[in-house]
Amino acid sequence: MTKKILVLPGDGIGPEITAEAVKVLNACREAGLDAELEEGLVGGAGYDAEGHPLPESTLTKAKAADAILLGAVGGPKWDTLEDLSMRPEKGLLGLRKNLNLFGNLRPALLYPQLAEASTLKPEVVSGLDIMIVRELTGGIYFGQPRGIEERDGERVGYNTYVYSESEIERIGRVAFEMAQKRGKKLCSVDKANVLEVTILWREVMNRLAPEYPDVELSHMYVDNAAMQLVRAPKQFDVVVTGNMFGDILSDAAAMLTGSIGMLPSASLNEHQQGMYEPCHGSAPDIAGKGLANPLATILSVAMMLRYSLGEPGLAERIERAVGKVLDQGLRTADIAYPGTRQVSTSEMGGAVLAAFADA
Repeated sequence: MTKKILVLPGDGIGPEITAEAVKVLNACREAGLDAELEEGLVGGAGYDAEGHPLPESTLTKAKAADAILLGAVGGPKWDTLEDLSMRPEKGLLGLRKNLNLFGNLRPALLYPQLAEASTLKPEVVSGLDIMIVRELTGGIYFGQPRGIEERDGERVGYNTYVYSESEIERIGRVAFEMAQKRGKKLCSVDKANVLEVTILWREVMNRLAPEYPDVELSHMYVDNAAMQLVRAPKQFDVVVTGNMFGDILSDAAAMLTGSIGMLPSASLNEHQQGMYEPCHGSAPDIAGKGLANPLATILSVAMMLRYSLGEPGLAERIERAVGKVLDQGLRTADIAYPGTRQVSTSEMGGAVLAAFADA
């Protein structure tokens, strides 16, 4: 059956990086992938064109798609919108919520060719391979009540941190199963010394553990986890945590690899329908300059092939192509260092395409 892929370029550098990833997708179609592509608007682009960061037409297409490729959303152009529900980021949150994309997979994998690009010593990060499993549709980002109101003569902002047992159990099983396929070590990150929500989180993780006797479960407070990611990151295999903590820790882990521009992500629901996007933002300061790194978006296509489209062979072929290009010493500005050759966004995409053809 033909798979449907929705491409949402978004804002900033989004159109540039998704253009290169789409070229790789089309090469996969030529190599046997039975899929059709269509585009939609989201984020600031959606607001400008249709008055909403998640237009109804885009949501309809998203619900019908087997997989979604997203570029990036947001930028200073929309930061002054007084109605927070119209900010570009609300389009992204709306897709996650409407499609029930509760499981976020964010790998932090250091390509050996990029050990010198990391700000940490090579001996600290060489061989780094972490998978962060982040709950994506609950927690403080979605909890109610929330708002800004007047209290005792001053404005007060408030948000509510909420998780149910079923939400915790659902993401916990994703993490345990991921650990079974990897190094069989799972670290659950919480703040159970001060937050009742994460006391429950820890209790549910401990309750699940006997069902996965081959996985070693440990617990760590989020502040210590942030420190350990910098001090000794290779101690981690799979990390599972809530929405807010996962947001912060996954970005920190990304920089261990030399550049956030190298890291893909997947957001999945219970039917393996997924949205795939680079971990980085829209970087409006470099948009249109040919400086953006398309590799995270291209590697997001590899994750799409593996988790939603059932094509692990093509996924591996893309990953080999990226490794081959790095072996050739080609680098975009974010990962360039002496002895390498800096190339543009389109040149890097073209190099991956050529390497894919030879893989």
